[in-house]
Amino acid sequence: MNVEVYTLNAFAKGEQGGNPAGVVLKNDLSLDVAEMQFIAKELGYSETAFMEKSLLADYIIRYFTPVSEVDLCGHATIAAFGLMHSLGLAKEETSYTIETKAGILDVDISSGGLVYLSQALPQFLERISCEEIAPSLGIDAKNLETGLPIQIVSTGLRDILIPIRSRKLLNEVQPNFDSITAISEKYDVIGYHLFTMDTPDGAAAECRNFAPLYDIPEESATGTSNGALLSYLYHHGKRSLREVEQVVFRQGYSMDCPSEIKAGLRLSESGEINQVLVGGAVACIERRNIILS
Repeated sequence: MNVEVYTLNAFAKGEQGGNPAGVVLKNDLSLDVAEMQFIAKELGYSETAFMEKSLLADYIIRYFTPVSEVDLCGHATIAAFGLMHSLGLAKEETSYTIETKAGILDVDISSGGLVYLSQALPQFLERISCEEIAPSLGIDAKNLETGLPIQIVSTGLRDILIPIRSRKLLNEVQPNFDSITAISEKYDVIGYHLFTMDTPDGAAAECRNFAPLYDIPEESATGTSNGALLSYLYHHGKRSLREVEQVVFRQGYSMDCPSEIKAGLRLSESGEINQVLVGGAVACIERRNIILS
């Protein structure tokens, strides 16, 4: 059986960079979990999205890494709807709903084809000591003492957010993937999301993301993590009420794969977070077939 799969880059900066994802647009073949997992492993991307009909929303989307299913993936969602827009299957200035294992979420396509995913409202969870995290990054614990906490935050997926003092130090990090895997298992998180606010071009932060527990050593653009990061920066007073409507995060520069992730918060009159949005553009669309035995 042949399965048509599209590959493309989400959160691309122009025609460069971004994070590659696989997309199977319509699961009319009634693929089972083992077959979806096989396709994701064959592609080898950090996530592949499988779209199905839904009774509760416009679509169901299921997300698979090369080794397992995950509840949600921002960049694969951006890829799926960016692809549909490019094929004329989704319209600009239109909102859609998706059913995921992280809940029912909204997807908006703006003018120009930019896709925005509405994430779950943020949860600010456990804090972790610098001493526990530093050895897994090959740096001294004192270099993680920035005045901001190392904290687990979730907007659908649990990530450990780790502030870094400078871009220089961010790029010098030497991750110990065995240690990161062990800590990720201990705290039941997807992985680490490192960031520095030392940026050259007005971006909110530059980031690196490690998720070896899910066979993703480093990811060049991470939608859910950056939605969580913007929420964290606002929660800890590093972005004001007027500085959260639309910001840009840089990622992938350490991988020579520059990516641009747009994020925004919608706030109540009292300043509470009502909505978390993450979006971007897609590029490099290709089509291929994978044969299932």
